[in-house]
Amino acid sequence: MSTTDTIAAIATPPGEGGVGIVRVSGSNVWKIADEVFQSLETPSAASGGTFLHGKVVDVSGTEIDEALCLIFRAPRSYTGEDTVEIQGHGGAVVLKKILRRCLEAGARMAEPGEFTQRAFLNGKMDLVQAEAVADLIHARSDRAAKAALEQLEGSLSGQFNTLYDQLVDIAADLETTLDFVEDELPDSVFPTLEKKLDQSVRALEALLSTWDEGCLLREGARVVIMGRPNAGKSTLFNALLGHDRAIVTQFAGTTRDVIEEGLVLDGIPLRILDTAGLREAECEIEREGIRRAREHAGTADIAIYLVDCSLPFSVEDAEHLEKLDPARSVVVLNKSDSRNPDFQFLMSSFHPLETSLLNDRGIAEVKTAIATKLETGVDLRAPVHAVISERHRNLLELSHAELVRAREQLTGLEDEGVALAAEHVRSALENLGQVTGRIYHDELLDNIFSRFCIGK
Repeated sequence: MSTTDTIAAIATPPGEGGVGIVRVSGSNVWKIADEVFQSLETPSAASGGTFLHGKVVDVSGTEIDEALCLIFRAPRSYTGEDTVEIQGHGGAVVLKKILRRCLEAGARMAEPGEFTQRAFLNGKMDLVQAEAVADLIHARSDRAAKAALEQLEGSLSGQFNTLYDQLVDIAADLETTLDFVEDELPDSVFPTLEKKLDQSVRALEALLSTWDEGCLLREGARVVIMGRPNAGKSTLFNALLGHDRAIVTQFAGTTRDVIEEGLVLDGIPLRILDTAGLREAECEIEREGIRRAREHAGTADIAIYLVDCSLPFSVEDAEHLEKLDPARSVVVLNKSDSRNPDFQFLMSSFHPLETSLLNDRGIAEVKTAIATKLETGVDLRAPVHAVISERHRNLLELSHAELVRAREQLTGLEDEGVALAAEHVRSALENLGQVTGRIYHDELLDNIFSRFCIGK
């Protein structure tokens, strides 16, 4: 990916809208803008931070669209380069024509995430902030968006940079001790280094502790509703969503396939799955639906198991419940207003909830139980803060392991141990440097920015 080309892309989502934007950035942007955009003042002569009203024209001078041209001069732009944004009418045909015209004038089609990659390479943001841009775009809840904004504003980067600088100081101190005979060093040198290492290890552990929350906010959670036929699974599915999505009838086996919908609960994005009733079925289609239900239950973050308590508690229900983990399962005794006198629930470890879904009773309690299970070890009622991603976690765990080894090597206070400790701290620095981009390589950048949308 060349960083000297002038690149262009549509920066607004596909579809119809009032306004659509084509972004152009790079060294040749003024030639392209002057050729493509006509107004009383040429773009190349306009001051940064201004906009021009005019029209986009084709090679023959025929008008393509009436538009605005926003002027950004380096380094005061998103990419840090000279940039223009042409704002035309938001239709797919018009925007494609404007983009094609920019390409004809000398721009190259931008790769996914290339504008943000240039912002990183030009020092406008570090890798942690660049990833926050993608998190903000893909946020599926208010809390996720606020956490991404905290990260974009540098909250998380500041913590990484402080830790990195601390490790640089420790590495320098360790290297310095190798130039002295042990007897020449003050007695406080190594205890001080050990204390600094311990502080750095604790700082890493504090960052790692945010992973669970970060995973919930970014990836969301999969919640699978399961149970025997006619237990009320589809009724609960509709009630959680707040509208009728699944077909509900009195006939067993109505749901044959997995139905999936999105929901935000306490700031956590969820994927709710309604599944086929668990039973021995003769129909091949229903058997496949039951197989899929069991498969999804095995990978779910939370399993909701419905029991029809208007009937005697069955051996089948007991067998299904034995396979569930109480820590990530919510058991619901539905139809409790018509509870069978012979019903006796023996699986007390699940602390079941009683509901009457047709009468809208118990739905709030089910939502609370789901949130409680998901928030175990995660305080989602605390103020919003930036949280680490999977990439950050992997690099932090490697850094943590190196620092633990460095701490162990210092206990002997021998030259060889100090040299090894210094080597481990350097390895920790290399991993930590890749988090923010102080240390990077092309493969790392490709891995990060290829996940971005084109135009950002």
